Amino acid sequence: MVRFNIKAYLDDRALTIYRVSKVSGYGYTTIHRSFNKVQTTATSLNLRDLDALARAQHMEMWQVLRELEHHYLNDEDESEQNN
Repeated sequence: MVRFNIKAYLDDRALTIYRVSKVSGYGYTTIHRSFNKVQTTATSLNLRDLDALARAQHMEMWQVLRELEHHYLNDEDESEQNN
């Protein structure tokens, strides 16, 4: 499973979960639960989350995904991919 550091992405873009949920139209609780999973500092990403991030920034989903893939992959996943 590929994991992205969503919290770092939000911080780097001065986004809050509240703003993402408000602009995207997805519920705050839904986005909050998805972006704040306790098992790691990174969270898995689903299409709803990707759509929410894209809408909040007036971008296309592929642009957000490309940015996440290039700069926000969890280090553990990168080491697994290299093996």
